[in-house]
Amino acid sequence: KKQLSFVSNTAAYAKDPDKNVSILQDFGVEAVGKEKKSGITDYAILADKTVGTGGWIAFSDDELYFNKERKGRERVAIWPGTSPTPYSTSQAFMFSPLVYVDSKPKNPSKRYQARGMTLISISASSKGPIATRHGDLIISGNEIAYGGFTSLLGYTSTANPQDLDKRDVYLLGITDDGLQLARARQEVLTDFSKYRFWDPVELKFIDRPPKVDERDYKKIYLPGSFTYGSIFYSPYFNTFIMVYFNKFVDSTFRIRFLDLNNPVGQDPIWPKQGKHGSGIAPEDIEALVKYGWSPEQELYKSPQGKGGFNYAGMAHPEYFNRQYFAPSLYSSGTSADRRRNQWYGSATVPEEEAGGDGKHLLISWTSQLKGGFDSGVYQVRLAKVEFDAVPENSGGNFPSAAASSSMPSLSLASSALILTATMSAPSTSLIKPSGTALTSTGSASRNAQGWWIFDAWFWLSERWTLYFCLLLLPVLCVWGYTFR
Repeated sequence: KKQLSFVSNTAAYAKDPDKNVSILQDFGVEAVGKEKKSGITDYAILADKTVGTGGWIAFSDDELYFNKERKGRERVAIWPGTSPTPYSTSQAFMFSPLVYVDSKPKNPSKRYQARGMTLISISASSKGPIATRHGDLIISGNEIAYGGFTSLLGYTSTANPQDLDKRDVYLLGITDDGLQLARARQEVLTDFSKYRFWDPVELKFIDRPPKVDERDYKKIYLPGSFTYGSIFYSPYFNTFIMVYFNKFVDSTFRIRFLDLNNPVGQDPIWPKQGKHGSGIAPEDIEALVKYGWSPEQELYKSPQGKGGFNYAGMAHPEYFNRQYFAPSLYSSGTSADRRRNQWYGSATVPEEEAGGDGKHLLISWTSQLKGGFDSGVYQVRLAKVEFDAVPENSGGNFPSAAASSSMPSLSLASSALILTATMSAPSTSLIKPSGTALTSTGSASRNAQGWWIFDAWFWLSERWTLYFCLLLLPVLCVWGYTFR
């Protein structure tokens, strides 16, 4: 079939995450084919009718017209690369880059050009996750891609006590020299003119965005090297954790934590040990500008495929964790003792043996089984890591950055568990559990007919309980793109 490649996007979710999270249900693909040589390897086919709308996230009319008019030589792609941010127990949002692609540019550096960021909301239905775009470009390509690294939703600033019923969104974007931070009210998220930007020198949010090419580390929210990553609240350590890949293409997961013993400035509300000296809650996202991040540490070096380095490293904290959703995301009538989601991954880590919410963490990455632009084969892989016990003298929080011996670390003896995400077409199971939750038969590679890029993320939905007899079903979503 004639295909407009590298324009479609797909999503997939884990239908039975307790027994085997590696079996995924696809959305946005028409069929599953076979690898030509062996006839065994399963891969998704992005056919004409799928490409016609863009796949799971639809193109606008002008984008669709442009892609059809150029017949694939030049095209616009929707290129998600971050985790969705829940704003209820059944809805989430995410920012996704729109990318202009020229397969044969006069200037090779212009092959990929960022058009900007679009906003996507996600809701649950009986047929799976539904993606809805909100406008075309929320953030233009001339600005930092805020939300491209991650977004967090939480309480408004303590400086505005009259707005306790409102919510702020903190959006982090990657630059060549680190992460920059913007803030906006949830209700004006589609209006970039209402965004405010963190000034690390003045220690406040200002109206003027920072320069895209800012090199002065004093003017960067978090200097460093970042590509893909996740920031989430850990109920085990009672602080925010950052797990990510940097730009050194060594397939190594890095980790930082928000150090509550390292306050920034002299705000009496945010002294050592957290808000009012009593720690922080999942909604206390203002803490991201009130405390410093710890130095970078290595968390886990993922095994590389024969095609080269791994990429798209992400953390999935909704597994092995009953406190993934912030308490305020539940309906007002929900009692405090019921504001807890189901324990997921019980076949891998039984709750009674876990040692607490968030002591174990599921991570994912994309492995290059075979590199190349014409016949690359790529594979999503998963692993479980386990943190050391919380030190007794830490008060339930991480110790200061200087106490390196108490930092989180990977316990290889109990955490060297890796599984492969295997895709299936709708209503088709490709593999069966062979005795343990982390063991699968078959292959998870996809033949790209070009180059497959996967960014893996999860999403949880309470409403799917009625449809799949599961509470708060996690979604492992895998994005696929091809180009020639």
